[in-house]
Amino acid sequence: MHHHTIETDYLVVGAGAMGMAFVDTLIDASPDATVLMVDPHPQPGGHWNDAYPFVRLHQPSAWYGVASTPVDEAVPDPSGYGRGATGAEVLAYFGRLMRERFLPTGRVRWFPGHAYRLGDDGSHRLVCLATGAEQVVTVRRKRVDGTHARTEVPSVRRPAYALAPGVDCIAPGQLPQLQRSYAHHTVVGSGKTGMDTCLWLLDAGVPASRIRWIMPRDAWVQDRANILTGAEHFAHSMRRTIDQFEAIAEASSVPDLFARLEQRGVLMRLDPVVAPSTYRCAIASREELARLRRITDVVRLGRLRSVERSHLVLDQGVIGAHADTLYVDCSAAALHPAPPVPVFDGDRINLLMVSWCRPLFSAALIAHIESALSNEAEMNRLCEPVPVPERPIDWLSGWAVTLANAQRWRQSPTVETWLKASRLNTAAVLLEGARPDDPAHLALLRVSGAMAQAAVPNLNRLLASLQPSLAESEAGAGRRPHPARAVP
Repeated sequence: MHHHTIETDYLVVGAGAMGMAFVDTLIDASPDATVLMVDPHPQPGGHWNDAYPFVRLHQPSAWYGVASTPVDEAVPDPSGYGRGATGAEVLAYFGRLMRERFLPTGRVRWFPGHAYRLGDDGSHRLVCLATGAEQVVTVRRKRVDGTHARTEVPSVRRPAYALAPGVDCIAPGQLPQLQRSYAHHTVVGSGKTGMDTCLWLLDAGVPASRIRWIMPRDAWVQDRANILTGAEHFAHSMRRTIDQFEAIAEASSVPDLFARLEQRGVLMRLDPVVAPSTYRCAIASREELARLRRITDVVRLGRLRSVERSHLVLDQGVIGAHADTLYVDCSAAALHPAPPVPVFDGDRINLLMVSWCRPLFSAALIAHIESALSNEAEMNRLCEPVPVPERPIDWLSGWAVTLANAQRWRQSPTVETWLKASRLNTAAVLLEGARPDDPAHLALLRVSGAMAQAAVPNLNRLLASLQPSLAESEAGAGRRPHPARAVP
């Protein structure tokens, strides 16, 4: 049985961070547009509803959130790691945006606890997860798909490896509620959740000698010190920006590029003798990495396949295990490859990254372009999707697409004006720390712009040198190839 039909201009599927950033910009840029937002979670904020309680923003809070409203950070990170707001603060932030900004406009309707379903007849349907009741939605303009990120967190998925009877395995969020101690702890997963969990155990007093870390892949990590905001950090952040462009311009090969990036402090790795095989936009501080290096029982034998009471089976071998071990599953994949679709696709908008490792900025920019322009080909030309990073080379290919997009943005007066005013624009945030009367600051800005242009020819050369091997690795992994586009 169907209820009455609901009408809206935009149906936004997914009230996670990207969906919220899109709507925040849209309601100001299109003051006559109506919006309906639907999400299975009880509150806006997407995966933040399911996050472990000790999570914090890995980036400074100034870089996060929607364009209109800064993230509230009542309690600065006491650890000295320089992280941003707590997970609870982020979730509360999105809740306040919905209650105090979106809904009072009278143009936004919010359906929590509902799933979106595309009917066999092409109709748009909202299904109440509590009752199963359906409502049909008439969409006058476009459906906005904010679910492509498909962010996974351990609390909402089962481990991908087998667990023998009697093995204790929990998600990270259950750690603070433990009622007993264990002789050993094994953290499964090498991403940021695994890093956070290892740090939590160490900070809770668990000796490093009692922690084992299953690390299928080592990663390149960004240094948080390079993206701190404010006048006191401006010169350092700009020098690191210049450093990365100089490294690209001077590199003779891709291995040489990463050696230069590491030497200049742009990228870091956990173990200086292990070559990272992944890059996922992770951010950490040098203090965090120093503490993590205290864990010496790091297992690099591929993915975990099964856990027995006495041993572990991995891709590349079998190792013994202590019977009294607590396993903490951190193996959920936070990022997934994007589908091979354009951002603007007829009556659908796909919220994809159009700038390197900046999903919320991307969503807000897409909303601005949707409101300001009408030619779909031109809109897509301004919004070439940036590949979701997976391998180290994606650090370079992501920059290539981002720089090409940025070149086109500068040629569009409406986009250029928006960029200069947007809180989510990295350059604009950094520029807030610049003193216009400081010759040193002005010189850094000039050098950064010049080096970005100087890096382009060698960036294209480095990517071109990798095309055959990239195509083979993409095909072998079953991924859609991302041919490198030359930067204008």
